[in-house]
Amino acid sequence: MKEENKEGISRRGFLKTAAAFGAALTIQPAINKVQAANAVLNGTSASPVKNKDMQYRTLGTGKAAFDVSALGFGVMGMTYNRSQYPDKKTRQRVIAEAVDRGVTLFDTAIIYGPLNNEEFAGEVLAPYKNRVNVTTKFGHEVINGKGTGRQDSRPATIRRYCEESLRRLRIDSIPMFYQHRFDRNTPIEEVAQCIGDLIKEGKVQRWGLCEVSPETIRKAHAVQPLTAIQSEYHLMHRLVEENGVLDTCRELGIGFVPYSPINRGFLGGCINEYTVFDPNNDNRQTLPRFQPEAMRANYRIVNVLQDFGRTRGMTSAQVALGWLLQKAPWIVPIPGTTKLSHLEENLRTLDFTLSESEWKELEQRVAAIPVVGDRYNAEQQKQVGH
Repeated sequence: MKEENKEGISRRGFLKTAAAFGAALTIQPAINKVQAANAVLNGTSASPVKNKDMQYRTLGTGKAAFDVSALGFGVMGMTYNRSQYPDKKTRQRVIAEAVDRGVTLFDTAIIYGPLNNEEFAGEVLAPYKNRVNVTTKFGHEVINGKGTGRQDSRPATIRRYCEESLRRLRIDSIPMFYQHRFDRNTPIEEVAQCIGDLIKEGKVQRWGLCEVSPETIRKAHAVQPLTAIQSEYHLMHRLVEENGVLDTCRELGIGFVPYSPINRGFLGGCINEYTVFDPNNDNRQTLPRFQPEAMRANYRIVNVLQDFGRTRGMTSAQVALGWLLQKAPWIVPIPGTTKLSHLEENLRTLDFTLSESEWKELEQRVAAIPVVGDRYNAEQQKQVGH
């Protein structure tokens, strides 16, 4: 009887393992089969496959560490705030190509749309669930599918947004959940504690903050270790070098994710004073720096990047991204695009290696040109830097 029982358990174990291998082959053909099977059996998620042609970096340290591709992908412009965009099939092709090329970090947010950007990311990334990580953000209040302009990071709201994001993204756990903007009415320690609880429950794996001060970073990190800080950072906006944010990240072992690394497309040279933005789907028309007279003056900076890149075989967009990448090994820019040609251009940045003196030359040339126009209007500026 014991032998029969042993045999039954053995057969059941075999069938269970075989089923797990089948699941592993279905969800992730390229991964090591044993690793994927164990992941299915143990209820854990397998690490994204690494592409030999992609470079990788680590955001954060210790239990908060997050291994990602050296360049991520900002999904926002696929549906929101970047004027016209191609049909869904074309956008899906861009995402598929990014995944095939080794991009593992995709970034969205609840407020993008609102909601429809998460829905798009969830749909197009579903076939690659175990090959990529999609990060999202909470904080901006959304009621009946519309943003109110207010911030709400109360623990009960964070929990609700988390559940809703999980459904839209079609995942069981959010790889990294950022607070999108600081909520003056909710102490950051309460936010950190809530995220810590969600991490213990397995609904969130890591967290980050966007556009905050060194003081806020320290307070949050002391309660629940941060993986990354996300802020605007590029050759035309270097505030994080001056206000202590980058130094704080370096000191505490926190990664940094620059958004708008090509200054909302401007440093790529495809936008100028004659560009017409979609009045219903483009926030650039509201930004002082993107008014015609400001763009006319600031285009001198693009000319410097083009001139610098010309003798090195680089486009101005590649120069802008390359400058960020060489700043620190824990910096991971997230450029976005709806065009295969621009995706290729962005990823090819990783092929270039320049000397420190060359980058310093570029910085000096750009610094000699004053930037015209603020990056945000007064209302938007109130929401950053707390």
